[in-house]
Parts: sequence; C-alpha cells; structure tokens
Amino acid sequence: MSSVYTDRRVLVTGHTGFKGSWLSAWLAQFDARVSGLALAPATTPALYTEAALDSRIDSHLADIREPAAVDAVFAATRPEIVFHLAAQSLVRAGYADPIGTYATNVMGTAHVLDAARHHGVKAVVVVTSDKCYAPPPPTDGYRESDALGGHDPYSSSKACAELLTASWRDSFSGTGDGPLIASARAGNVIGGGDWAADRLVPDLIRAALAGTTTPIRNPQAIRPWQHVLEPLAGYLRLGARLLAGDAAAARAWNFGPEATDMQPVAVIAERLCARLDGHWQPDANAHPHEAAVLRLDSTDARTRLGWAPRWPLDTALDAVADWHRRHAAGEAALELMTEQLAAYGPPLESAP
Repeated sequence: MSSVYTDRRVLVTGHTGFKGSWLSAWLAQFDARVSGLALAPATTPALYTEAALDSRIDSHLADIREPAAVDAVFAATRPEIVFHLAAQSLVRAGYADPIGTYATNVMGTAHVLDAARHHGVKAVVVVTSDKCYAPPPPTDGYRESDALGGHDPYSSSKACAELLTASWRDSFSGTGDGPLIASARAGNVIGGGDWAADRLVPDLIRAALAGTTTPIRNPQAIRPWQHVLEPLAGYLRLGARLLAGDAAAARAWNFGPEATDMQPVAVIAERLCARLDGHWQPDANAHPHEAAVLRLDSTDARTRLGWAPRWPLDTALDAVADWHRRHAAGEAALELMTEQLAAYGPPLESAP
C-alpha cells in the first residue's frame, strides 16, 4: 500500500462526506498528500469534523457544479489521481430536488473529468452506485455489462454519470489527452460516523441512542449491505492499477458483498437493534418508489483485481454498533477509525 500511495498527490472529491472522510483518513495513514474538494459537511455531527480531518488533509470547500471553482482546485493541488465521490447521494433527496441532483451527479462529474484532462491527472476513479442499473434485476445480481437506467432521479443521474464517464474514457483516455478513467459501483455501505438523514442505519442508531422506535418504510427491500471499508479497499486497489498504467482496468467495476449478505432491510434492522437495544416498526405511510431488490455480481473485481469482501455482514454490524456506542460514550472519532482500519488490514494485501 505505502509503495503505491506514499507521497502521491491524491484529490478526494466529497472528502467531507461519510465515505470521503474514511477514504481521506485511510490515505493519510499512508502518507499520501491528500487534498479534498467538497461542500462543507452536510450533517451535524459529521465524521469529517468529529475526526478533525481538516488538520490532516488540504481541504478546499467548493461546489463541483461550478467549473471555474473545480478548475481552480485542480490547479492548486495538481493531483496525480482523483477519487471522485462528491455527489447528491440519497434517493428521496433526488425526488425533492431532481434538477440539483442531475446538476451535481452528472454535470459535476463532467466538470471533474474535464479538469482532470486539462491538469495532467494520471488516473480517475468515479464512484457511482449500485442503483445505476436498469430494472428488473437479474436473480443472480447485476453485472457490469447489464443495461443502465433508473426509475427515480437519483438512480437515473447515476446511470447518466456512468454514460458520461464511459464517453470521457472513450474520447480522451489513452490518447495523451487525458487520464485512465474507471468507475466503481458499490452496494449499500454502512459504518461508523454516518449521520445522514433518511438512511436506514443512521436512523436506527439515532433512535436506539435516544430510546425511540424507528419507522421502516420498505422492510422487505433487499440490498447489498457492506461495511464502508470494503468498497474503499476496492477503490484503492483499482486506483493503484490505474496509476501503474493498466489500461485494462479503465472500465466499470462492481464492488458488492457476498450473496449471503444481500439481505432484506428488516434483517438489518433486527440485527442492529439487537446490538443496540433498539426498536423498529413498519412505516405504513405512502413513500416514493424505490427498487425492491438490488444485488451485485462482483466476479470481475474478484478475478481481475484480486479484491474480495473481508467482513461478513455480522462483523460489519458489530463494527458499526461498537463505533457508535463508544463514540456516544466519549471516545474520539479518529481513534475509533484508526482502530477499525487496523482491524480491517491493508487494502492492497492479497484478497482472501
């Protein structure tokens, strides 16, 4: 790991978000020269501020919807590799603000890729979502070659971002006029320090710590649950291949859990509530459409990148519950992150 990212100039867009904070902290452990481009943290509390990550990375608060601001950050930081995580990341927020969702997830991605092309970046990993695929889902999980689509604005915007990324790669990569570009489609990530609104695990944790009951809107919906460190390890492994000049890695990749960990929402609610002495109940109110089933096939990442999940679902839930229980008791966020990063192990060691 250290031989790949040590002293590398790395730009993480969305570094103030949940996944971006974990990725930035992991890169900082290996002495990468980490810069960030994002809006201010969207929640209070936020992992970025709780872990005081602004003291560990070069943070630039800017809006990826503004091309001049994006270009200025690239000019100032001169990254060799970009991990593009900045996004509007919630399905229901997409219904509330579809125009803003497309502006961020589609045109924001275009601004990042164009700046990368003009500032000598070697590699870009564009993070999208398992929701970028067109329904209905195959019984054995979506493969990277399956059709893109999306019923709701968020899912559609992620499919659009994938199409845009593929076009940028086909038009500019390998011609001397742009970086190697890959995209990453992960499952439903969970982990310590996620305080997002209207998301299952944060909602369950907030209610358990407050002694209230969580209403669950789609208890039978099936999702590919995984600890946040699982896809991040995949992104880092993929980025290393791109930095090494591996043009075959410049494509779309799925990073999902084992088939046994693609479980209904109710199963996650029951298992997490058992760990935190929490309670949940079905929400009978009407809600906007969300996919009933999402499964990912990650065979290519296993066989071609050497990546594989390390933490089964129960281990991931143990880690989430332990992190939030101890943080609520006063333990420092960064120390808890450091402990769990050590328990997970180096992201570039051989897959199990």
